[in-house]
Amino acid sequence: MNRREFLRTGAGATAVAAAATASTAGTASAQAAEVTVGPGGDFVFEPAEVYVKPGDTVKWVWDSDRHNIQVLNQPDGESWEGTEGDKSKTYDTGHEYEFTFETKGTYEYQCFPHAPSMAGKVVVNDSGEAPSSGGGGKEADPEHMGVPIQAHFVGIATILAIFVSLMFTFFLLKYGESPHASGGD
Repeated sequence: MNRREFLRTGAGATAVAAAATASTAGTASAQAAEVTVGPGGDFVFEPAEVYVKPGDTVKWVWDSDRHNIQVLNQPDGESWEGTEGDKSKTYDTGHEYEFTFETKGTYEYQCFPHAPSMAGKVVVNDSGEAPSSGGGGKEADPEHMGVPIQAHFVGIATILAIFVSLMFTFFLLKYGESPHASGGD
């Protein structure tokens, strides 16, 4: 292998390791979903539709004033009541509310003062994800496949691989190739 081939190979390996680190860092997911109430003063919930698994907690965070959560529809046996107080009681910026959803099904809610445009939905299913439309979808998370990958381990391995590649390149450039390494004439 000559120097150019080595440098191309080293650069390619470094790029692959960096891409693996970037994609793994993005796979860490929180146990609870978060919904912004009235982002920027708009009369919406963002996101309007949330998918979670049974036992997951959804947290609503107020970004503007005079909003509440009034439950419109929920599966039989569930006891979600929305924010405390009657439907005219509202909360202001900075308020937080959360609820843990145990029963599978669809939960519909609205902000009473700003209904019907300010409405949202929580869907509780086995996967905690929106049904796939058959056109691709999310990248598989290795932890769900039984591979215990930690982002910091991948980062450390990437840094180590880059360091080893740089050291090998340094010695190769400083001391040159062995006359027997190229295999050519």
